[in-house]
Amino acid sequence: MYVLISLIGEERRGVFWFIALQECPGAIITAYLMRTEQLSSEGALESLRQSCESVCPNDGFLEQLKMFEEMGFKVNRGSPIYKRFRLKVLGDSYNRGEKIDSSKFGADPGLPVEVLSGVEAIPNGGDNRTPAYRCKKCRRVVALQENVVDHIPGEGETAFEWHKRKSGNRFNRSDESECSSIFVEPLRWMTAVEEGALEGKLSCAHCEARLGYFNWSGIQCSCGSWITPAFQLHKSRVDKSTV
Repeated sequence: MYVLISLIGEERRGVFWFIALQECPGAIITAYLMRTEQLSSEGALESLRQSCESVCPNDGFLEQLKMFEEMGFKVNRGSPIYKRFRLKVLGDSYNRGEKIDSSKFGADPGLPVEVLSGVEAIPNGGDNRTPAYRCKKCRRVVALQENVVDHIPGEGETAFEWHKRKSGNRFNRSDESECSSIFVEPLRWMTAVEEGALEGKLSCAHCEARLGYFNWSGIQCSCGSWITPAFQLHKSRVDKSTV
């Protein structure tokens, strides 16, 4: 099993985390076949069952293998599919009563790069400028574009269901003008979230201006979509710029 993990190459750590492969040898072999042979999850399982009829990943693993397929047979941490899955995992952990500490949050984009270097450096691509959101009052960076979790306007929770795309990327069809807020992953400056409350205000870590709201049970966007769990920043409280 661990030999197969090493064969996945540079993606092995992401795949290992993504589908908890250590718990299901059949899943890692299926993922390996999917990547190396460019097979769908169904095709890879069918191929594997020709050698081992007893292979039967549970529904959770099958769902994650489909997500692996949707992301092009790699773990794309920038994909809305991956981000929604990661938030779902955190939400499930919270609902089970587990403590969600800041080690499971995204890096604070407002900290200097040298401070982040020992934690989780934010790639800046040399001279490339990264889209960012700043507190309108004090200009502190509160989120990068990569922290934003996209959704489809007006479709409620179904906006986060993923199916094989037939034409284009559904997550890129959203019209931001319809939404008065952006939704992001939990970030390390969100101390109110780390304290364990079900819901509360999100305030700037520098000037304490109110930026938005969070709720582990979900928040409805102005466009009609229901986001769960939700970490909401009001567009009227932030400015979009670059870093």
